[in-house]
Amino acid sequence: MDARVERTRRALQGALLELARERPFDELSVSLIAERAGVNRSSFYQHYGDRDELLADALDAAADAAGASAPELELVPTGRPPEGMAHFLAHFADHAELYRRALGPRGSALVVARLRGRVAALVREGVARTHSHAFDEMPIEVAAGGLAGSIVGVITAWLELDPLPDVDVAAEWLWRMVLGPGDTRELP
Repeated sequence: MDARVERTRRALQGALLELARERPFDELSVSLIAERAGVNRSSFYQHYGDRDELLADALDAAADAAGASAPELELVPTGRPPEGMAHFLAHFADHAELYRRALGPRGSALVVARLRGRVAALVREGVARTHSHAFDEMPIEVAAGGLAGSIVGVITAWLELDPLPDVDVAAEWLWRMVLGPGDTRELP
């Protein structure tokens, strides 16, 4: 990607995240975002079709910058969530208000689809890596889609709680959902 294009995209993404800390996403106009980024409206539309597309890119970039890639899922029942799961969830906690809006009932279908896609890819990798037989009777895409939907559902429900429970608690909940309704006596 051209350096100027990348610089403009980063400026727009940063402006959106800054503004979202100051006011609700619904109040952020393209003009306001462009002004904060130091570009004009036409530059915005050269890079993004709408605010949702910018929001999805901004959240992806923020997750990458925070090193908040999701943990490698080892789909074997253990008493503790995988290392990195709390770190992954910390990114959502850091941007809780924005994710509440993006994942909520009037949220962004694009943000939800990208998040589900990322999580589904991690599940596919986890099944392949651990050679889990739990999904032998179904296509991997069905298993990955089901678990991704559950994981996004847990994240969404957790973010809606007030006060927001600690990321370690959310990681435990998320891990219980990934493991399913089987024997969880080892889990705290």
